[in-house]
Amino acid sequence: MTKQEIVDFVKRNPVVYLATTEGKKPRVRGMMLYRVDEDGIIFHTGKTKDLQKQLESNPEVELCCFSQQENKQVRIAGKVEELKAEALKKEIVENRPFLKPWIEARGLDFLTVWRIKGGMATAWTMETNLEAKQYIKL
Repeated sequence: MTKQEIVDFVKRNPVVYLATTEGKKPRVRGMMLYRVDEDGIIFHTGKTKDLQKQLESNPEVELCCFSQQENKQVRIAGKVEELKAEALKKEIVENRPFLKPWIEARGLDFLTVWRIKGGMATAWTMETNLEAKQYIKL
C-alpha cells in the first residue's frame, strides 16, 4: 500500500484499537479517531482518564484498524504529541455532541487532543499473511 492508500483506509475505518503501556503492562482499547490526514492521526480523551496518564508516561503507541469487508488491517506505530489548540478542541466538541456534557461540567481543558505524526504503517491481508512486512512512513 502507498501512504495515500493507508490514509484512505484509516479514514474509511476510523474505529481503531489503540495500544499503550501502563508501567510494564500493555493496555489496549477501542476508540474512534477524530481526523486522519497528511498532518497525522488525531484522537482525544479526557484529562482524568487512564489513557491520558499512559500517553503522558510513554508517548509510544500503536493503533490497529481493521476492515472485515476488505479483510485487511493496518497497524500504525508512532509517537503522540499533545495538541493544545483551543480552536481544535471547540471544533471537536461541536462535531461530537456526546462530549458536550463533559465539557459543560468540567470545562474545555478537560478535553485533551493527541496526534500521531510521521508514524510507520504496515498492512496485512490473508494474501500477504506469510510475506515479510513492508513499512510505509506516514
